Amino acid sequence: MGRIIVTGAAGFIGSHTTDRLLAEGHAVLGVDNFRTGHRRNLAAALKQPLFSLVEADVSAEGVMDAQVKDFKPDGIIHLAALVSVQESIQDPQLNQLYNVTATERVVAAAVAHGVKRIVFASSAAIYGDTRDLPIAEDSAKKPISPYGDAKLASEVLLLRQTGPGLTVRCHRYFNVFGPRQDPASPYSGVISIFDRRYREGKPVTIYGNGGQTRDFISVHDVVRANVIAATAPRIASGAANICTGKATSLLDIVGIYGARYPAVPPPTFAAARPGDIVHSLGRPERAKAELNFIAQVPVQEGLAELIRVG
Repeated sequence: MGRIIVTGAAGFIGSHTTDRLLAEGHAVLGVDNFRTGHRRNLAAALKQPLFSLVEADVSAEGVMDAQVKDFKPDGIIHLAALVSVQESIQDPQLNQLYNVTATERVVAAAVAHGVKRIVFASSAAIYGDTRDLPIAEDSAKKPISPYGDAKLASEVLLLRQTGPGLTVRCHRYFNVFGPRQDPASPYSGVISIFDRRYREGKPVTIYGNGGQTRDFISVHDVVRANVIAATAPRIASGAANICTGKATSLLDIVGIYGARYPAVPPPTFAAARPGDIVHSLGRPERAKAELNFIAQVPVQEGLAELIRVG
């Protein structure tokens, strides 16, 4: 079994990734500054002898170098980031620090200490509001937010590092949803926000007309892609969309929740927010070809899980 560092381990995707790695018998070092992550997400992991946790900021000078030198990982799954498009617009310097400088620190530590693999949490935001649907990996890259700019810059930096001793995988996540996604922020994932509002018996707010579509993918599928890329043999460097290839509108989501919570008032509508993309749909073929990965959890099943476990 391998030794893996997970940055952002206390976050939504990071904690699920940590749990799966541990379940498969890997030793895991989690690094998180708890700016947006939660210790409760690691409740199960903290009971495991193969897991250790360091509370530290990945973007701080020397942090990753020290952890990589000490832990001697086979791979790093780099998930720590400023995750909000809106916050990246409001605070571009913080976006640069957490989404570019942090990646630079990870790369430098990996190269210095002979790490064999890096799996990077990129984003469909690098494509911008493209009309080239479904989006393929070679589609035009026209980010419309500092967040998308930073993810693209990090990809360029990472893929320049590939060589005989280092494999890099950049995962362009589409709209990830599932348990542990924090709805507390107004800029959280739309499904997590809708889920909380329906549970509270309150109407949801839709920014735009509700016809905007997303390629929603379960966190369980995303985690499976992460673990494959970090641990499977004979994986080559590259970038791939992590998506389902199926479009779902916000009105579709409201319809599913409305059927489950018929007493909740209908949604209200507000003006679209700057930086929001109208339509997003990915092509999943490259992930299948390069990682043998196919998303398995339908949106309806993933939503049923959220409703059940909440």
